[in-house]
Amino acid sequence: MDQLLSFIIFSPMIGLLAIMFMPKGSKEAIRAIAAAATFVPFLLSTILWFQFDSSVPGMQFVERMPWIDALGVEYYLGIDGLSVPLVWLTGLLLFLGTFASFGIEKGVKGYMMLLLLLEVGINGVFCSLDLFLFYVFWEVMLLPMYFLIGVWGGPRREYAAIKFFLYTLAGSVLMLLGIVALYLAASGQGVATPFSIPVLSELVSSGQLTGNNLVDQGMLLGWPYLKWIFVVFFIGFAIKVPVVPFHTWLPDAHVEAPTPISVILAGILLKLGTYGILRINLGMFPQIASEPAIAYTGAILGLVAIVYGAFVAMAQTDFKRMVAYSSVSHMGYVLLGASAFTSAGLNGAAMQMFTHGTSSALLFLIVGVAYDRAHHREIEGFGGLASVAPTYTGITTIGMFAALGLPSMSGFISEALVIIGTWQVYPLLASIAVIGIVITAAFILWTMQRVFLGPLNEKYKDFKDVTPREIFTMAPLAFLCVLFGVLPMILLDKMELAIESLRQLLNA
Repeated sequence: MDQLLSFIIFSPMIGLLAIMFMPKGSKEAIRAIAAAATFVPFLLSTILWFQFDSSVPGMQFVERMPWIDALGVEYYLGIDGLSVPLVWLTGLLLFLGTFASFGIEKGVKGYMMLLLLLEVGINGVFCSLDLFLFYVFWEVMLLPMYFLIGVWGGPRREYAAIKFFLYTLAGSVLMLLGIVALYLAASGQGVATPFSIPVLSELVSSGQLTGNNLVDQGMLLGWPYLKWIFVVFFIGFAIKVPVVPFHTWLPDAHVEAPTPISVILAGILLKLGTYGILRINLGMFPQIASEPAIAYTGAILGLVAIVYGAFVAMAQTDFKRMVAYSSVSHMGYVLLGASAFTSAGLNGAAMQMFTHGTSSALLFLIVGVAYDRAHHREIEGFGGLASVAPTYTGITTIGMFAALGLPSMSGFISEALVIIGTWQVYPLLASIAVIGIVITAAFILWTMQRVFLGPLNEKYKDFKDVTPREIFTMAPLAFLCVLFGVLPMILLDKMELAIESLRQLLNA
């Protein structure tokens, strides 16, 4: 299928248009249309997964045509081993998230339309090979998330939504600044497609694009022109990850967002930041990224996120806020592994994006089940739920153990690769990062003890076990947490050539 990527990106728009013309009172029909509209890109992304040839280097399923000729902007799509797992994960989480949203009763029509628009933006970012197109899809995600949190969120939803919007907008503005700066440098040298990511990557990494045509000797305030661009891109992506100290929007957004939106936010939206760092910062500016001072700074930022996030998560009494801070910690492994520039580190970073997407999404669904029944998220307010909800406890155990990195679970493989890869370059940082693993195990086991073990809290003697719909949303994620722990090569083989190509660029 020549336009497979376009179908994956834009097929949810058909469902969005169908819902637009539905009466707002037809809630069941709207939910059915939304489920069908998210199933189509999931099915297509599954076809993409199996048709993707992991033995062929470079981009596949490329679609390219002129878009805005005056600026050299193209409609340019393609995927490689770095993006194909994330496209598939997006399809899965949006499909499951739609079913998890069936409990939403307020404004179902608007909610489902925004959810479908959000999927368009996410897949567009992962498939774009033109910086202008990349930015357009990046911005498409902003408004749906703002309204999904601000309208359907908790008591402090307006505060959380505005904070999310301002942080994300600040990152977007920095990205735009970097894109414009690259465009001016490339167009000034007569590059016909000055927004093409592959073209810009080739020109920058080969030293043909320096910015000398814009500033004297390529220096701006004592720094090379391209280094400024690298920094603004990095900060823009770091806000999305989020990297400490740009992380404060995340716990508020998670706590106030509806459960399905927290699932999508943790499972896939955070990965847009790390994907941007790998694709743009490392792939386009390898000489700058591999400078010892910059690489070490990236590793330190990753280490701080790992340890800080774990300790702060341990201090939380709110179940959902605890999971939110654990995401800060787990995303730190991506930055730490990516900053090592070793094969193990880069593979671990790329794999961590996927494995954290499954385990964190599962944990937020688990929190949502408890909140729907108890109407609170205080960890100390539960107790002994294993005696009345054994299926719920079993699924939670898988999700918790995957998050703490238990051997045979997917989180163990990705974190182990990051630690091994980092040890080869920064043994001290790798040693300190182990503290984060220990603290993560401590707060997760402590949480399980307080919520599920011990005597049953009498208030919850009628606590209902998970429903078939809840099992449908959680079981696939629990299965993946085990599958990629036992057979990690299913994922690693897909990414191998893309990661090796990136490693060679960084170590050239």
